[in-house]
Formats: sequence, C-alpha cells, structure tokens
Amino acid sequence: MPVNEYRQHAVALSYTSEDGAPRVVAKGSGHLAEEIIARAREAGVFVHESPELVALLMQVNLDDRIPPALYIAVAELLAWLYRLEQGIAGGLEPEPPARPEA
Repeated sequence: MPVNEYRQHAVALSYTSEDGAPRVVAKGSGHLAEEIIARAREAGVFVHESPELVALLMQVNLDDRIPPALYIAVAELLAWLYRLEQGIAGGLEPEPPARPEA
C-alpha cells in the first residue's frame, strides 16, 4: 500500500468484571484514530500497537463485547499489561504478547 494511502486505525477497549468481556468503546481511522491515541496517552492509558488485532477489533460494533474468537488474544494483552504494571513497581518489564494469527 503506498504511503499516502495509509490510514492509521485505533480501537479503545474497556473492561470491568461486570461486562464479562471487554467492550469496544471507541474506534476510528485517520484523524479520529490519532485523536483516540492522543487522548489515551494524555490519560495515561497504555497504547499497544498491533495492526492485526486492531483490524479484527475494527469489525466489532461500538459498545459491543469482543467476540469469543478474540478472547485469548485480548486476555494475553491484558495479562501482559497487568504484569507490566506490576513489573514497573518491581523494576522489571515483561516481553509483549505475540501478535494474533489472522
């Protein structure tokens, strides 16, 4: 894909134990994607770059839970984030999760 045709995509997830599964709370391309990422960083929210996972999550409707097919990939990411947060407190940084198979 030529560089001038590249459009960045972003998806924001939210998870609470009451939800049962993470929900897509924001998604967009181009300028909107840049705004989602900027606001996440301003709020101190971790931004993980995985074009494969984002492409799959872009197919989920806003406010819908992620599909069961993505549970493992998202669970690994959330577990990695938890370990990262714990490691920062302990001075360690774990390896990022593997990218999902498309």
